[in-house]
Amino acid sequence: MGCTPPSSAPALWSEAAMAEPRRRAEGFTLVELMVVIVIIGLAAAAVVLAMPEQGGSLRSEAVRFAARAKAARDTAILESRTVAVRIGPAGYAVARRARGEWRTDADYEWAEGTTPEIAGAGGGSLRFDPTGLAQPAAVVLRRGERRAVIEIGGDGGVRVE
Repeated sequence: MGCTPPSSAPALWSEAAMAEPRRRAEGFTLVELMVVIVIIGLAAAAVVLAMPEQGGSLRSEAVRFAARAKAARDTAILESRTVAVRIGPAGYAVARRARGEWRTDADYEWAEGTTPEIAGAGGGSLRFDPTGLAQPAAVVLRRGERRAVIEIGGDGGVRVE
């Protein structure tokens, strides 16, 4: 019952007929290897280009800051009390005036490499009064050569340029 070829079909079981598929199964051709290498290279390039900037983009940092400044303005209006956003080199804090003193509600850190500059605000602090009005100011965030500007209008409006 072994694997002996039947005598009526010697061509089907010949050495030459069995050698052809074996030779093809021994490895890949150079073209196949090159195609795989190109595909891997394209995939690696796509991954590198899609990687986010460390700490998020500067624009998203500015949008995050603007949203928190708007929330501070809304809190000032809803609670009928002054709310401040204090900006420093390491980050910023949201504080509200309660019982004659400032109480910090939240602290936020800038992403690594972000440097703030404040124009128009006194002492690095943006204040929203109980009606939501503010002293006009501009906060410029820098990271390397890039910059993003957040403008605070006198009406308390916050806008990212």
